[in-house]
Amino acid sequence: MTDATPTSADSNARTDRLRAGLKRRYAREGRFKLYGLLAIAVAVGFLLLLLGRIIEQGHTAFYAHTLTTPVYMDPARVDRAYPQGTNFELLVAEQQLARFGITDDAAGTKALAMRSLFSSELKFVAAERVASNPNVIGQTLPIAAPLSDDADLYFKGEISRDTPQDQRRLTNEQIDWLDRMQASGNVSSHFNTGLFTKGDSTEPELAGVLGAIVGSALMLMITAVIAIPLGVGAAVYLEEFAPRGRLTDLIEVNINNLAAVPSIIYGLLGLTLFINWMHLPRASPLVGGLVLALMALPTIIIATRSSLKAVPPSIREAALAMGASKTQTVFQHTLPLAMPGVMTGSIISMAHALGETAPLLLIGMVSFIPGIPTSIVEPTGALPSLVYIWENASERAFHERTAAAILVLLTFMIIMNAAAIILRRRFERRW
Repeated sequence: MTDATPTSADSNARTDRLRAGLKRRYAREGRFKLYGLLAIAVAVGFLLLLLGRIIEQGHTAFYAHTLTTPVYMDPARVDRAYPQGTNFELLVAEQQLARFGITDDAAGTKALAMRSLFSSELKFVAAERVASNPNVIGQTLPIAAPLSDDADLYFKGEISRDTPQDQRRLTNEQIDWLDRMQASGNVSSHFNTGLFTKGDSTEPELAGVLGAIVGSALMLMITAVIAIPLGVGAAVYLEEFAPRGRLTDLIEVNINNLAAVPSIIYGLLGLTLFINWMHLPRASPLVGGLVLALMALPTIIIATRSSLKAVPPSIREAALAMGASKTQTVFQHTLPLAMPGVMTGSIISMAHALGETAPLLLIGMVSFIPGIPTSIVEPTGALPSLVYIWENASERAFHERTAAAILVLLTFMIIMNAAAIILRRRFERRW
């Protein structure tokens, strides 16, 4: 029998089917690329929306308003021996009313309303001036102090005169006084340096993030000192020296599982182990650093082992062939070549630990802690816990500071992740 010779019609039909198949394949590839671009666009859009909302809410916390007013140090009211006991806020309020030509009632209601426009920092500034030079008593001095949180919000446009009076904390009369102060040039706007130079406070206009930044830095220092050497050492042993067997496989599985354990579990472990059993100081950077070190260990071990695996076996074989021992091969050749990945994993794990909140809340870092910590055993706060505390505060001015603290935290995390990327690109080797 002879094979049938394909006709030109059959060839054309096969060609048309191939072209149709290619067209469908290219169409699927085009749709897949489009879906990928849409996914990226949606992710970037949500990120920009989140950052935009945070910046919109928090940018006003980076500037503040100060009242500079002349104050007559009345000898009849200023205590020369103990100026801190003088009620400077009421003294300034009464003098301010007198400048406006306003007569107070017998109960002093207007003076109290005027006094509420000034921050309590006013009395400390005035008392310090008198304490440093008692001869100023009887003189008129210019005193500069922050306005109260409500007055500051008014000048920032967060409180409007158009809002019904029963729905805002400033009365129409107080708003009139603030307008007159601003018109007279006594109110000035400036960068809020106190946000970065002060610790937490019950008064929003005096609250800063320095205490939380120092607390977070102390915790990260302890975390790095404990987690990085232990994590790298464990990874080197498991990858280079440990015999392969069921025990090693079991350890690897548990390390991978520990990396996925919720952070609140580590907080419970820290509460039980370090506080209730070891009786370490509650809410201290020491306990916080130990808890965060437990969290960072699995990530560092996994990243280090991946970096060690990426080193070509020929490096090890060449070192051994030249007479190097196993230990010399690992610590003089393999580990140095894997160090970029080790550093990247360590920095990323530190950045992840910096943003953890749940374990810190369980070890007591949810309380109001003023001041700046000076040791690792003092109670302190951290940036994530400060965000939590400020967001739950009743004063409206704390909400803008919450967003500002989030921006500070994001800045530190971006810097740490950027450092990891730079180190990886600078020292990475391609085999």
